[in-house]
Amino acid sequence: MSAVTPGLVCGHHHLYSALARGMPAPPTQPTTFLEILEQVWWRLDVALDPETIRWSAMLGAVEALQCGTTAIVDHHESPSYIEGSLSIIAEACAEVGVRTNLCYGVTDRHGPHGAARGLAENERFLRAGGRGMVGVHAAFTCSDDTLHAAAALAADLGVGVHIHVAEGRDDIAAGVRLEPLARDDWWLVHCVFLDRTLPGTIAHNPRSNMNNSVGYAQPATRANRIVLGTDGIGADMLEEARLAYARLRENDVTATPLTVWQWLDNGYELFPEARLDQVTWNYPNADSAWHVAYTPGVRALDVVLDTGEQVLRDGVPTRVDVAEVQAKAAEQAARLFARL
Repeated sequence: MSAVTPGLVCGHHHLYSALARGMPAPPTQPTTFLEILEQVWWRLDVALDPETIRWSAMLGAVEALQCGTTAIVDHHESPSYIEGSLSIIAEACAEVGVRTNLCYGVTDRHGPHGAARGLAENERFLRAGGRGMVGVHAAFTCSDDTLHAAAALAADLGVGVHIHVAEGRDDIAAGVRLEPLARDDWWLVHCVFLDRTLPGTIAHNPRSNMNNSVGYAQPATRANRIVLGTDGIGADMLEEARLAYARLRENDVTATPLTVWQWLDNGYELFPEARLDQVTWNYPNADSAWHVAYTPGVRALDVVLDTGEQVLRDGVPTRVDVAEVQAKAAEQAARLFARL
């Protein structure tokens, strides 16, 4: 007998990274977190265009659905194509049947004009009825003026700010800079080196933090509500939860997987309707935290949205042709790599 659970929520994603697999090696071997950003991700995001944005989102949404994830909080950046980028992502994911909460990551890395365009894209999308927040890349890539402008725009629109916070030592001053601005509806990502308590929800991304060798955020010690994200490494939330539990257990041998399952559950604060989705799994105890914590290979068989529509049947999305999505994504990845 198969287990049935609500849809899962990815609390922090970068859907554009779906095309990054197999990308050309950086010019030199990065040895620090900042060098990883400079030589990998900041080269990738500037090479994005409408087609790569669309098919990375489509592929990411398909893979999310196949993992039982029906809602994604995404943080996007494409400095060479800003205006309209959030609408492309929203439409691609909606076509698959995955809900999104989107933002554009404002930064001064491309000058004040680039920051202004990023703010304008957040405003355009949200005022047009898009679901999302105001995005900021990170405090260390933004001037105080830009941080204040983003916070003011979010307050005016009645949404939070979605921002990477103290992910690496280069952003260690984030706490003191954001303390006068942060509110309860902010979405604070990583917080590995955050030196004070800020209001808001913390999105914990253990796999990414390990991959970038930045350290452990110790989310269980924070008073904030914690959600789980992947930081762009897919949207398999059960796999992320297993890793989150292993990392938590390494830090505290008395910890149980119930803590991490609460972090998964906290995602419904932003997507309450995902709790009404129905995911049927290939494992009969997929609704047990203790079972899933030690059971790899748990996959979604069927997904029925709260509307009653079945968007995944026998592991295959019903709205789109998976083979076509994969082929188009591979084609766009080749274009992206050539630009790199």
